[in-house]
Parts: sequence; structure tokens; C-alpha cells
Amino acid sequence: MSRVAFSLFGVDVMWYGILIALGAGLAIYFGNRLGDVEGFEKDTVFNYATVALLVGVVGARTYYVLFEWEYYAAHPTEILAIRNGGLAIYGGIIAGALYLLFFAKHKGISPLRLADTIVPGLALAQGIGRWGNFINQEAYGTPTDVPWAITVDGVSVHPTFLYESVVDIGIFLFLYFVMYKKKKFDGHIAALYGVLYGIGRFIVEGMRTDSLYFLGFRVSQLVSLTLVAVCGIYLVIKFTQTPKTTTKPTKHKKNAS
Repeated sequence: MSRVAFSLFGVDVMWYGILIALGAGLAIYFGNRLGDVEGFEKDTVFNYATVALLVGVVGARTYYVLFEWEYYAAHPTEILAIRNGGLAIYGGIIAGALYLLFFAKHKGISPLRLADTIVPGLALAQGIGRWGNFINQEAYGTPTDVPWAITVDGVSVHPTFLYESVVDIGIFLFLYFVMYKKKKFDGHIAALYGVLYGIGRFIVEGMRTDSLYFLGFRVSQLVSLTLVAVCGIYLVIKFTQTPKTTTKPTKHKKNAS
């Protein structure tokens, strides 16, 4: 499948960008709905997400370039060529989280409550975006003879993009349709995302052939373990402090913008 979806005024529009835009649009839509549940001011999530998308792309590219600096130092003109791929999701998540802290403080709202509204849609966007890896023939796995293998350069390999896409969309469905109505405290949904995505990414990353490395370790696996540990500890602490009663999210008093 061609990486180019169509050309507009002589400029090639890539499937990768279209899928990222589609995922971002759906993430904003579902985030806005959860923002209403939390009682945020109108368009709070939208206003955060539109800027966070740009911040996230910059963070994802910066993260990738830093860990592949030897290549980009020799090919500096390709640093900004994100249409060809090369976005590291953890870089985007870190950048988006830092901006979330800034945005929440500016708006006078809880960053954990805001994160709860964001992460289900984020998982969905990740699941959709992984198909851009398929079209770009990147983020695939080691050779295999499983029936669902894909062929890259004449070799049958694990479709790791598909594995993570299934994991991500499953996380979205679980958090949005099942767990949000059972939310017990601020940060509950965000921490669950961290644990579930961290575990899934750790497993899938072990099958990939294009991992970023640091001191001989796969960077994404190190970050995944850290994410699981931090979020898991937070959940344990909160559950030991919170009465074991199931309560639906209630509308909080709206904060002035």
C-alpha cells in the first residue's frame, strides 16, 4: 500500500498523517464527553487537546531523534521529515503530560481529573495511529510462521503494529465504557491506563526489530516498567485509603477559567 493517500496542489498527503489526525479527532471527541461528566467548563478538553497534539508531535519526534542521534547527526535535513515516520509515542505522552500540568494549573483544575478524561481517547488514537506504521512498513516484529504474519521484504514477521493496536483499542473500550462509571478517585482512570498500556507495550516491544536502545536496553521497555510501577503504586495507595464503594463520577463544581 502506498504511503501517499493523495496529492494536493503538488504536496503529497501521507496516510500516516491522516490516521494521526483521525485518531486525534476521535480522542478529542471522547475527551470532551468525559469532560462534561467531570463538570469542566465548555471546551476545556478541546482547548487542552488542540495544543497538546502539537506539543505531543514535537515531543514524539524529539524523543525519537535523540535516541537515533547518530543517524540524524549525519542526516540533519531529515530531522523534520516526520511524514516518513519516526514518532516515539512515549515522547509524545511525556510532552503531553508536562503540558497537562501547565494547562491544569492555569485553569485551576485537578491535573488528575483532566488526565482521566484524556487517556481513554489517547489509547484509541494510539490504536488508530499504529496502522500508519503498517502502511510505512515500520514497527514490525521478528520473523515468525504464525498464520497472521505479514510479509516485509520477503520475510514473514510478527505484525506488532496490529498487536499494539488491538491492545490500545481494548484499553479504550475498557476504560471508557466499563471503568469510568466505576471511577473512585481522581487519577483512577489515568493510572489504569498506565498499568495496562505499560504491560502491553512491554510485551509487544520485546518482539519488535526497530526498538530504540539505551545502554543495551530497549528504551520503551524501561519506560513501560517505570510507568507500570508508578501507576501501580498509586493505585495501591489510593485503594488502601479509599472506602471500597462504587460511585459514579459526579459533576464537580466548575472552575473559573
